[in-house]
Amino acid sequence: GFLSENAAFALACEQEGLAFVGPTPAQIECFGLKHTARELARAQEAPLLPGTELLETVAEARAAAERIGYPVMLKSTAGGGGIGMRLCRDAETLERSFASVQRLGRSHFSHAGVFLEKFVEQARHIEVQVFGDGRGEVIALGERDCSLQRRHQKVIEETPAPALPDPVRRALHRTAARLMRAVRYRSAGTVEFIVDAASGEFYFLEANTRLQVEHGVTEQVTGVDLVEWMVRLAAGDLPPLDTLAVAPRGHSIQARLYAEDPARQFQPQSGLLTEVAFPDWARCDTWIETGVEVPAHYDPLLAKIIVRGEDREQALAALGRALRETRIGGIESNLAYLRAVVDRDAAFRAGRHITRTLGEFEYRPAVIEVLAAGTLTTVQDWPGRLGYWDVGVPPSGPMDDLAFRLGNRLVGNSPGAAGLEFTMNGPTLRFHGPAVIALAGTEMPATLDGHPVRFWTPLAVPAGSILQVGQARTGARAYLCVRYGIAVPDYLGSRATFTLGRFGGHGGRALRLGDVLPVRPSAPDGGERPFDASQIPRYEPEWELRVIYGPHGAPDFFTEDD
Repeated sequence: GFLSENAAFALACEQEGLAFVGPTPAQIECFGLKHTARELARAQEAPLLPGTELLETVAEARAAAERIGYPVMLKSTAGGGGIGMRLCRDAETLERSFASVQRLGRSHFSHAGVFLEKFVEQARHIEVQVFGDGRGEVIALGERDCSLQRRHQKVIEETPAPALPDPVRRALHRTAARLMRAVRYRSAGTVEFIVDAASGEFYFLEANTRLQVEHGVTEQVTGVDLVEWMVRLAAGDLPPLDTLAVAPRGHSIQARLYAEDPARQFQPQSGLLTEVAFPDWARCDTWIETGVEVPAHYDPLLAKIIVRGEDREQALAALGRALRETRIGGIESNLAYLRAVVDRDAAFRAGRHITRTLGEFEYRPAVIEVLAAGTLTTVQDWPGRLGYWDVGVPPSGPMDDLAFRLGNRLVGNSPGAAGLEFTMNGPTLRFHGPAVIALAGTEMPATLDGHPVRFWTPLAVPAGSILQVGQARTGARAYLCVRYGIAVPDYLGSRATFTLGRFGGHGGRALRLGDVLPVRPSAPDGGERPFDASQIPRYEPEWELRVIYGPHGAPDFFTEDD
């Protein structure tokens, strides 16, 4: 983790006779704070954005911003990953953000120092991968475009940077190598730049003295294993760098798969993963598998999906295919969001994206959010999970399968499409995308955005609407069927929930407040298929059952009088 950029830790390793796989403690220290890195870059005549030294007070920041000109970026000098950065377009925002950024730097990185930089409106984030031998030789292994960001956090990275003029590309490589030679840099590192898409000018941003999350795309186009180089250099058996220089070939793109919910402002998610599947032909760097519990204590990165093509067009097609073949079940992720960006964002597909591109991307997920869960609400399908009695798994599926199948028929689904079963008392649900639904089973009072809705009738639901289902009047169970069905993993031949076994459905359990259910994007089903009202089951307040002797011994369960 953060020990990779901890100068005191690297020094302790050296003092104990251990080889630290990375730069020297002095190099980590000089690049670890952004304001000292700026001083070093200035000494090497690297172009810098107009900015300041460390600022002590809000008054100093306000005066500096007036001198530089708004908009400005207020930055914590320590840390990374977008933590401690605030865009300030006026003095009021600057004053409001100053103490907050100081506090973030202090709490996350033990350093409260802040400074200002001029903000570039049409900014691209381009970084150069470098490798140094610690004796003064440094080579550049190409650049990466990391402009597709959300809240300063990278989402998709690629190499080479698209639509970048070759003179600018070569100048970036030369500047990065010159800066690192000045400190006789050792091991892998990254020099980051802001490129003004409007003018083509570039400016030094910072240097990272470690292996970056996105190093895999560089490996894909160079054929170099950067981790192997780092270990061999630390072990003293890496050949001279001038014999290792390589020319990148092809194009590589990486998408970051996060445990976060795009429907709720990308809140981090945690919970049990009930399905994990990645394409075996793509490079997928990950730590997860089916059955893993994602905790709430760490960065939400689940996997890096990396593809390569002979050119960018091939690489884009491969990334789209890889994302379609990836499946994550049990918790919400940004997988559908990534698919939408790759398929629909015109600026990204044209290679003209900037750091603001995703902020302007409209995404409305086809999901249902649980605002209140009801007594026992589960995902079921028909005919359910059959054929496993001999291993202790009883049949799963809807209790009232006739009502369930008729509900699916009303919305044009096949009879077995996954839907929701309500027991006694229904849930409250928010539809983030438009949907077509039908309520079936015993009637429970239901409203859509406060207006009563009928059972046994197809209903078009606008995006953002809230469905509230109350308590059963007679009978016990009702159903919500949604066109195309609920998208949950198949487990032992069914999507039905088996709560005692803790598998199937959504997370192997009844729904809870905050759950998000994805709706299948499409299915080869037909349109609405109404039926005669005489087919609707009648739910009477009293039922008479005929009981016969079964496999369990009477009178333990039933007596003759029963």
